[in-house]
Amino acid sequence: MKKIAVFCGSSDGAQKEYKEVAAELGKELANRGITLVYGGASVGVMGALADSVLRNGGDVIGVIPRLLEEREISHKKLSKLYVVDTMHERKAHMSELADGFIVLPGGPGTLEEFFEIYTWAQIGIHQKPCGILNINNYFKLLFELLDHMIDQKFLQERFRSLTIIENKPEDLLDKLYQFEPLAIKTYLR
Repeated sequence: MKKIAVFCGSSDGAQKEYKEVAAELGKELANRGITLVYGGASVGVMGALADSVLRNGGDVIGVIPRLLEEREISHKKLSKLYVVDTMHERKAHMSELADGFIVLPGGPGTLEEFFEIYTWAQIGIHQKPCGILNINNYFKLLFELLDHMIDQKFLQERFRSLTIIENKPEDLLDKLYQFEPLAIKTYLR
């Protein structure tokens, strides 16, 4: 894996660990020579992640919609910044650039990005690894929701394995490297 897209919040969040662990992930990406592809902001969890990759000598590619360029305060020190017209273009371009995906704590936008990438994996649009860095058990309720979807027959249990869940950046990256995609011909069976 040469490039990993990370979806996360442009806010700091309520716990300092969100930014601290994002910075740990950034350092680990840089140390492994993995380019970060992310939303392009200089603030919040996004900014902490990008700053860490850069501080540790790594490359960072940002993709930010024009309407958010000022609101999210686009990062001025990136290796490359793409300014696109829409949120859809942002996700599509990040997906094209990335060899895999990681989700960190964030709000509805972060979850929307996760669910789109997860759905694309489920229906076979891509076969790239998707990981969740579960900082301070932030995603506990999301995992309960996915289990509920399985119980209620709206999600097949085999698709639960499409998302790798870990608490430490190095463990998550190790498992992303080991990911073996499902042989998906159709998601109906």
